[in-house]
Amino acid sequence: MIRPSPWKKSRTYGDLYGGRTRRKLTDNIFARAHSLQRPADGQRLPVLLQDNPSRDYVFPVSVEEAAAALERLPSQHREGITHIWLRKRTRHQDGPDASLAEFICGSGVRVVVLYAWPADGVLPLGRRQPPRGEIAHFIRFGGVLRQMRGSWTIFFEMAGLRRFYLEHLLCHEVGHHVDWFTRFWSKANAKKVEAAADQYAYAWGPLVSGKILEP
Repeated sequence: MIRPSPWKKSRTYGDLYGGRTRRKLTDNIFARAHSLQRPADGQRLPVLLQDNPSRDYVFPVSVEEAAAALERLPSQHREGITHIWLRKRTRHQDGPDASLAEFICGSGVRVVVLYAWPADGVLPLGRRQPPRGEIAHFIRFGGVLRQMRGSWTIFFEMAGLRRFYLEHLLCHEVGHHVDWFTRFWSKANAKKVEAAADQYAYAWGPLVSGKILEP
């Protein structure tokens, strides 16, 4: 399924929210949140991190392009974001339960994480045909719903995928960052949290790509 499902590990040692799909939470959230050090005083922010993805995955945008897109948002919206991390997937993060993006907050860091996309452009969604409303954010950027060997997938051409990463994934996670200051995050209002982030991406996403994605 691809219904957004934010999740909280600990409000003391690091929180993790967001993502476009429900996921199996078997990895070590503490280690992930705390593997990034608090930026030093005077260090230029955000800190840019880009992993080397495996041969089966790619980053549709560079971390520099993501940072340039972030700069197009109002300064008060991006203030406090310490890192942008283009992160590779592990073998535990494959399949329809994998997140596409996340927002990590804790221990002096606020991190927008964008995960790598399958190199063939095909994202598996599972065997159940997803309702139109659950895949609207894919379709809006040119994603094509397909059924392949009994499973449903979303396929993107690279141009649309690049816009999807900057205008939707990046801005959705920035929306979580903005919402942090105005709303108490909990399982009780998970739907409101995701709705607020989606609304932010819908409102501000079209402003961020600009000349960044021109040929």
